[in-house]
Order: sequence, then C-alpha cells, then structure tokens
Amino acid sequence: MFSKDLKMTICAAMGTALLPVASVAEIDISKLPPPSSKPGLTFEKDIKPLFEKSCFKCHGPEKQRGKLRLDSLEAVLKGGESGKIIDGRDSAKSSVVKAVSGLDEDTAMPPKDKAEPLTTQQQGLLRAWIEQGAK
Repeated sequence: MFSKDLKMTICAAMGTALLPVASVAEIDISKLPPPSSKPGLTFEKDIKPLFEKSCFKCHGPEKQRGKLRLDSLEAVLKGGESGKIIDGRDSAKSSVVKAVSGLDEDTAMPPKDKAEPLTTQQQGLLRAWIEQGAK
C-alpha cells in the first residue's frame, strides 16, 4: 500500500485529488452505496445539478482543476488530465464514483472545505446513470 505522503505527492503532481491511481485502487468498492433503481437518468436532468452544487467550484466553467470539467456531458465523458473518470458502464470502477463516495478521506471529493459532499442517494443516482450508459 502507499503512504499518505506518497498519495499527497501524487495528487500534487497531478494538480488534482480526484484521480490518484494509487488511492483509487485501495477503495473497498463493496462499501459504495448501491445504484439507484430510478430509470431513464440523464446528465442534464439528474447529474448536472449534483455536480453544479458540489463540483463546479473546482471543475466547472470558470475553473478546471486537473483539467477536469463537469459542466457538460462531453467534458465528463472526456475526463481530465489523468484520463477518463467513467469506466464504461461499470460505476464501481469509475474513479468519479470512488472520489465522491468519500471512502478514502485523502482523495474524497469535494474536499471538506470546498462544498457539500454528495449524499448516499445522490451517489446512487450517479452510479445508476453510469450503468445506464451515461446519457
């Protein structure tokens, strides 16, 4: 496993805490909230409002830490300087889900002093949206 100092160094070098590979691999995905059963989720209607509330301060139209932008579907699917944040239809492997879950406090998004974290229900919506094809 990697030390906290190494995780912090990786994050600093990448300019973001969202996608340090060393930390993402350590998360116990069995602790993620289950995907929502709500059908027909869309980015504009269901996911963008979540990101707007909790993520736009650092990953929105005015600022993009780690070159990651979350204010459009195209930008979300593109990812940031560390690569894609959505892994196909597998939400448990998607780094954005792992980051917003807060299961690793070193890489939790958003940082505690920046915005309110996504609730368990909101995390479930994000997981379901990804598993439904991220449309």
